[in-house]
Amino acid sequence: MEIRRRPPNPSIKVANLEYAIPHPDSKPKNILEEIVWEKHLEVEIARKKVSLEDLKKKIKDLPKTKNFIDALRNSNSKPALISEIKKASPSRGIIREDFDAKMIGKMYQEGGANCISVLTDKKFFQGGFDVLGEVRKEIMIPILCKDFILYPYQLYQARAAGADAALLIAAILTDSDLKYLSKVADHLGLTILVEVHDSEELERVLNINVFNLIGINNRNLKSFETDLEVTKKLAKNYANQIKENSITLVSESGLFNREDLDLVKSYGADAVLVGESLMSQEDILVGVKKLIGNL
Repeated sequence: MEIRRRPPNPSIKVANLEYAIPHPDSKPKNILEEIVWEKHLEVEIARKKVSLEDLKKKIKDLPKTKNFIDALRNSNSKPALISEIKKASPSRGIIREDFDAKMIGKMYQEGGANCISVLTDKKFFQGGFDVLGEVRKEIMIPILCKDFILYPYQLYQARAAGADAALLIAAILTDSDLKYLSKVADHLGLTILVEVHDSEELERVLNINVFNLIGINNRNLKSFETDLEVTKKLAKNYANQIKENSITLVSESGLFNREDLDLVKSYGADAVLVGESLMSQEDILVGVKKLIGNL
């Protein structure tokens, strides 16, 4: 796996004290690696504030999760729309100054979105599980927790906050990680949207053969450049396997207007995940309606 999960700083003990040895390659190679390294610290802090046992107690009284895949497959508009709530991103900085997650969620729902994605990463996207929880109180449609998930604890956080689905990113997880996290998610009633960017990652996911919702991210998470040709290439080259396994395919990132949606639909996308272009709209409600063809 190209993305290193932790900084390469081996430690030694001297007189019962532990010291980190300086490493020539101790800085992150790209933004994705930086996010992953930071995520370990974020989860460690969260564990100290709220234990896994406390999360389990909270989950115990929650209603059953909503069916995320059915909401996409039964959409009247094609491709189905997952609209995303995020205040900021590493590539854009602050996307929306007047950020009211609850109001945005209501506008997405009213505009005709089939599902909503909520960024819960704190440092790089200025999100949080509290944001997801606020949105959950306001809307009825399914919610995806979008984060850089490395541990089962994060899936419990997502479920406790009210998520119906969670994102797993193949680029930062081993095959065994994907299998194990999938089992934990299934136990919690969470649908998994597993995200890939290239043929190697897609083949890995297809070979694991447990995922029926796959997202093709048109954005390279190492450089943050986007290209809709990524969806075209992967959807075309793996069309037979996708169809044989009844996989719902989601095109993510780089989608700005109805023409973009029609384009990836022609490539084979059943649904799209759209964030920045909607969050940048002066009138989000009108923006959603235009995307799904209701205006």
